Formats: sequence, structure tokens, C-alpha cells
Amino acid sequence: MKNKKTTDRLTFQKDFRRNWSLYLLALPVILFYIIFHYVPMYGISIAFKDFKMNLGIFGSNFAGLKHFKAFFEYPNFWRLIGNTVRISLCTLIFGMPAPVIFALLLNELRMKKLRSVIQTVSIFPHFVSLVVVCSIIKEFCLSDGLFNVIAGWFGIAPRSLLQVPGAFTPIYVISHIWEKTGWSSLIYLAAIAGINAQIYEAADIDGAGRFQKMWYITLPCIRPTFIILFIMAVGGVMSVGSEKILLLYNETIYSHADVISTYLYRKGLLEFNFSYSTAVNLFNSVINFTLVMAANRISKRLSDTSLF
Repeated sequence: MKNKKTTDRLTFQKDFRRNWSLYLLALPVILFYIIFHYVPMYGISIAFKDFKMNLGIFGSNFAGLKHFKAFFEYPNFWRLIGNTVRISLCTLIFGMPAPVIFALLLNELRMKKLRSVIQTVSIFPHFVSLVVVCSIIKEFCLSDGLFNVIAGWFGIAPRSLLQVPGAFTPIYVISHIWEKTGWSSLIYLAAIAGINAQIYEAADIDGAGRFQKMWYITLPCIRPTFIILFIMAVGGVMSVGSEKILLLYNETIYSHADVISTYLYRKGLLEFNFSYSTAVNLFNSVINFTLVMAANRISKRLSDTSLF
């Protein structure tokens, strides 16, 4: 064991001397995660305490599992879980394939200038402020907004869509696809660019068509990339972004739009119930960790592709 440790240390030292500039380049990222992600982890302990700001973390009284029990007994507990899972799963089911399909279509487009224009336009929504995006969505969803004008062509009566509980999830998912498809497709386009051109040449000799090359060459080659991104997405199933939902929802659609992250916002930042909100967030993080570990293990067994 000592010999192995010594060998590993010497290997690291040798690699560090050879690639010190790369380690220096990675230093800011490492420091960022240490300072803002690992050092604050001691604050998790307030989930098990009745935290008082004047007493501090270590001076506050120990409360055990009191706050976890309070959350589990919350009358709308299952509503929060159900809304979170529903919105996340819909985003996964419809949002994950969208950039893959878009990347495949772009890759098959032979007009380079048109492809560049389409790619640029599709990426643009990613850089638009979320506040602006949500303002546009709100305007489109008004009773006299664009969506209702289009619906009127088919004889559907106009109504404010963001006042309809059942309409929130489709609005959220469709807007998410619009925002993220272009940007996410860059990863798949990079994976497609890395495919050996000789494979396509061999397929041409065998008489394969464009669809056959897409199905039997391109898709299998980018499958590992999709699996890795899917595993990472599964790890965030219980963490639906609160910012967008907070900007869109209102009390009339709480039954379908209120999720764990928005509940945390109300409890932690509006009601200053830090211990309770930390307990809820810790519960959420444990579920996400369990999901990503399970997805990684299943993927490793089925496809030999995994995060670790």
C-alpha cells in the first residue's frame, strides 16, 4: 500500500511539473467550488437545530429531526412532490430529445450559410435574460395575446393561460425547449463532428442512404454523450428552477405550479425560517443524489457508459 501511495505521489509530482500551466488554469475553478460549495456545507447542520442568528450555528439549540417531521406533515407535501416530479419528467421527456433531433437536422443541412444562420438564431434565446423571457411569455399568454389569437383561428375561446392550472406545465416545458434546444445542441454537434469520416465513407460504399447513416452511425456515436447528459439531468429532477416559476406563477395556479424550490424560497427568504428550509433542501438534495447514483448504476450495467 505504501509503495502504491509513493508511486501515485511521484506520478502526480512528475505530471504537475510537466503540466503546471494546466493545473494553474484549473485553479480558479477548484477554488470556486471549495469556497462556494464545500466550505458552506457546514451550514447543513442548521437543519438539525433551531437556528437563531444572534446565537449562530454552533450556539443554536439542537432540534433533531423536528424540521424534517414538520415538512413530511405539511398538508401540501405530496402536492409539492407531485408538481416537482411532473414538471421535471415532462422537461426530461420532451426537452432531452429536442437538441438531439435539432443537431441531427442541422448536421444534414448542406447549405452552410443557412445552417449558420439557423444555429445562431436558435442559440440566441439562451442569452436573453430570464426576466425578459418570462415577460414575453406573460404577454403571449394574455387573453388577447398571441397564443389566444392563434387559438381563436380554430374557434377556441380566449382566456388568460397563466390563470389556467393545467396549462402551466405545457407552457413551462415548451418555453424551456425554446430556450435551451439551440444551446444544448452544440454539445451534440461537437460529438457529431468528432465521428470518424471514414465510417461515413464506408457506409456510402455500401449504399447507405442519409437516414440510414443517421440511424446506424450518427445516433450510436453520440449515444454516450446523450447518456452522460441524461444522468446529470436525472440528478436534478427534484430541483426544478425556482426563478422561472417564480416569475410566471400566481396564487390561482399554485395547485399545479408550486414546487419544492418555490416553497423553499417562501420559507427561507420570505419567512426567514432558515432551519426548516435547510431541512427541506437537504431532503431534496438526498433524493437528487440517490437518483443520480441509481441512474449512473443502471446506465453502467445497460450501456457501459457512466459518469464514474
